Amino acid sequence: MSTGGGSTWFRRYELAAPPRARLLCLPHAGGSASFFHSWGHAFGDDVEVLVARYPGRQERIAEPLLESMDELADAVTEELLPFLDIPLVVFGHSMGASLAYEVALRLQELHGVRIAGLYVSCQVPPQLKKPKTAYLGGDAEVIDEVRRLGGTDRALLDDPDLRDLVLPAIRADFRIVGGYGLRPGVPLRCPVAGYLGGEDPDITEAEMEAWSEVAPAGFELRVMPGDHFYLVQQRDALIDDLTRRLSRIR
Repeated sequence: MSTGGGSTWFRRYELAAPPRARLLCLPHAGGSASFFHSWGHAFGDDVEVLVARYPGRQERIAEPLLESMDELADAVTEELLPFLDIPLVVFGHSMGASLAYEVALRLQELHGVRIAGLYVSCQVPPQLKKPKTAYLGGDAEVIDEVRRLGGTDRALLDDPDLRDLVLPAIRADFRIVGGYGLRPGVPLRCPVAGYLGGEDPDITEAEMEAWSEVAPAGFELRVMPGDHFYLVQQRDALIDDLTRRLSRIR
């Protein structure tokens, strides 16, 4: 593993031989690159994994936080340009799914790059997006929302010192989500796959199916047991499904 080919934006899980494809993983609101650590070498010896490292957490704890989706998507897209020498697939969970779409769109519209696949998890497409207001509440309201959705180690929220360390990044990400409202769903030229926990309290199967409206090249939805963070309990099944999709890319 390296820091990302000179980019502070990516944690890069390098392989012994040159890869045939890359998978970029984009974490959820309040998440960090560590969430995808077990994915680093899970896709065989020819798929290199990159994981985004958002500012203001872990190795980038001292850097200013970003608080808008457009600013975050612009930065990730720019940092990705040196990694487009082989086919690229992007997976995003929750906030990361919206970011994944915005990055894919920027690569397509601004750089003429068609990524090999967009994989979106537990998030509605842009044409259904509604602003969320959790970030407008106090710390207690933000923490309650994080607890409701899961995905963040409870020890971080229960320990006052650790909570003070992670709360600024969580609140900044909630501002990103809150400010990313309804916008036109511009079609992508790549195939799109959706993933959903069947018991997710915030999104329905029909809402996930609406990703087909921006996927004229093809859309498939996979519903798995679990809630908003089904991908923790269903990690192996999800990896298997992604590996199957990645095997088609040449």
